[in-house]
Amino acid sequence: MSDYIVTATSAQASIRAFAIDATELVEKARTLHDTTPVMTAALGRLLAAGAMMGSMMKGKDDVLTLQISGDGPAGGLTVTANSRGEVKGYAVNPEADRPINAKGKLDVGGAIGNGTLTVIRDMGLKEPYNGICNLISGEIAEDLAYYFNVSEQTPSAVGLGVRVKADGSVENAGGFIVQLMPDASEATVSQLEAQIEKIDSITAMLEKGMTPENILEAILEPMGIEWTGKLPAAFVCDCSEDRVSRALSAISLKELDAMIADGEPIEVRCHFCGKAYVFSVEDLKKIREEAAGQKIKKIQVHDGLNQ
Repeated sequence: MSDYIVTATSAQASIRAFAIDATELVEKARTLHDTTPVMTAALGRLLAAGAMMGSMMKGKDDVLTLQISGDGPAGGLTVTANSRGEVKGYAVNPEADRPINAKGKLDVGGAIGNGTLTVIRDMGLKEPYNGICNLISGEIAEDLAYYFNVSEQTPSAVGLGVRVKADGSVENAGGFIVQLMPDASEATVSQLEAQIEKIDSITAMLEKGMTPENILEAILEPMGIEWTGKLPAAFVCDCSEDRVSRALSAISLKELDAMIADGEPIEVRCHFCGKAYVFSVEDLKKIREEAAGQKIKKIQVHDGLNQ
């Protein structure tokens, strides 16, 4: 197993914890989107977090979406993940760049700027769960910890890191999320805070060859660890011609008519992986016909309900 997530509990299950080695999936995202080093770090951190948060969900069809909107040059980030360790994401402006910050680090916070973090959990219910909070730093780990504390009332420590080589490729990437359950004692809280203070950065730990298990051991060992799961993690895009076709059918008939009137094929690219799908004029006519039929059907159903 290359990239993977481990899950554990500690302190008589009053702590739950997740850790990931996301090096390969972040490198795949970098090559797909041709990101600058600072955008590799920004997108990579959110991908690592998304994969871990996706693994918190139970249903095989549950989907998590993380959206960061900021006024910085990055323009925003979107990541989606499922409960199987599959994650995908993109940056609005993958070419955004920033000088190294005062600490000699990639300036992710400067690239993101001020804005909001939105978390959407679609678990097959009538309405998805939506949570939103303001960004406090744009560095992503701190913003997620703030989100967990404020929006979900779950005190959490979040560590995320991406180290980029001189040639722009990813040297290592990963992270952890450690959360206190409602029954955690004050002694447990204090001990966890002390352990978090002691550990190195994620990238430093990965550079030493530490695995996700080693990272959680460094945090939780004094309180005991019970391993609860391990699953592979990967950048996986599930786009398809059928999905893109359905997306086209959702736009207005007027827009479809304009595309058809142009008399030229159109190309639609997936935001997440960049794959191109080409639709001929005949394809567009068929999509338009099916879309019109669906709209008529909806009107008929609506009229029937009003009788």
